[in-house]
Amino acid sequence: MRKIGIKEIEDIALGAALLGSGGGGDPYVGKLVAMGAIQECGPVTLLDPQEVPDDALIVPIAMMGAPTVLIEKGTGGKEYQTLYDTVSQFFGKPIYAFMPMEAGGVNSMLPIAAAARLQIPMVDVDGMGRAFPELQMVTFTIGGISATPMALTDEKGNNVIFRTITNKWTEELARAVTMACGGAVSVSLYPMSGKQMKDYGVHGIVTRSEKLGAAIRQCRDTREGTPEESFLKHSGGIRLFKGKIVDVLRETNGAFNLGRVILNGIGEYRGRKASVTFQNENLCAEVDGKVIATVPDLICLVDVETFTPVPTDALRYGKRVMAVGLPCFPLWRTKEGLELAGPRYFGIDTDYIPVEERAKEGC
Repeated sequence: MRKIGIKEIEDIALGAALLGSGGGGDPYVGKLVAMGAIQECGPVTLLDPQEVPDDALIVPIAMMGAPTVLIEKGTGGKEYQTLYDTVSQFFGKPIYAFMPMEAGGVNSMLPIAAAARLQIPMVDVDGMGRAFPELQMVTFTIGGISATPMALTDEKGNNVIFRTITNKWTEELARAVTMACGGAVSVSLYPMSGKQMKDYGVHGIVTRSEKLGAAIRQCRDTREGTPEESFLKHSGGIRLFKGKIVDVLRETNGAFNLGRVILNGIGEYRGRKASVTFQNENLCAEVDGKVIATVPDLICLVDVETFTPVPTDALRYGKRVMAVGLPCFPLWRTKEGLELAGPRYFGIDTDYIPVEERAKEGC
C-alpha cells in the first residue's frame, strides 16, 4: 500500500503512454484530469493486488472511443459517481476499489481521478499490460470473466447497463452506443472478485508505468552511454527503426482511429522506408516491406530526442521518431491470447513471431 500524489502522476502518465502503444488517449489530457482530482480531494491509496480481500468487488473504469474524440470531449465530472452508483446498486454491495482497464495516456489516469473523487482505493493491476482497441481484448476474457454487467455513461448524463452473452457482443453493442453518444463515453466493465483479479490481472502495471516514466524523464541526463541506449535499457525496448514522418493516413470510423504512418529513414536507416498501421493502437510495423513486429507485442513511436511517446492522434508530418518494440505480457502469447489479439484477428496476413525473435532473425 502506498499513496499516489501529483509527483507520481507525472511519471505514471509518461510511462503508461509508452505502454499504450500509440493508444489509450492523450497523456496530457489524462494527467490534467488526475491532477485536478488529487488537488481537490487528496492523494489516492494504491493497493498491491495481494492486499485485496478475495471477496471484494473490484471494478475497472475507463473511457471508450476514438482518442481524437476523447481530446475534444473530455469528461463532465459526474461520470465516476454515476458508474459507481450503477454498479453498486446492481450487486447490492459497494465497490471496494477501482483499477485501470489498460495502460494508456487517459485510461491509466481516469481510475486515479475516480478513486480520488470517490475516496476509495485503486489496485496496482490491469487487464492488458498495454492498450488494445477492443474491450474483449483483456486477460480477464482468457480467464472466462464476463465483461458485463457493464455500465456506460456520457458527459450529458445518459446511462446504460449491458448484460450480454459474450464479451465480443459487449464490444459490438457498447461501440454502437458510444457512436450514438458522440464517439466517447465513460465505462465500468469486468466487475470481478478480488480473487479473479489476482488470478488473471497484470500485476504491478501502475508501478511499472511510474518506473518507465522516470526512466524516460531521466535518460537525457545519463552518464552511462547515450540517452538512446539508456532509454532502450530501462524500457526493455528493441529499436526497430528511426525515421521522419512523411505521410499519415488517418480516419475515424466506428469510434476507432484507423490509419497508417509512413517513415523515411534517418541516420543509419537513411535510404530505407518503414510503415506502421494502427487501430487506435499500433498493430504492425514493416521496414522495406518486411514485417518486423506485430500485435500483441507493443509497437511504440517515441520522439528521437526526448523519447517521449507519440500517440497515434499526435502523428504529424516532419516529426522524427524511433519505432520501438516491447515484448507483451506472456498470457498474450498463448493460443487463447493470439486468438483474441494476434495479428490475424486484425487482418494482418502473418503468423505471430515474438518481437525479440524477429529482431534476431531480421525477418
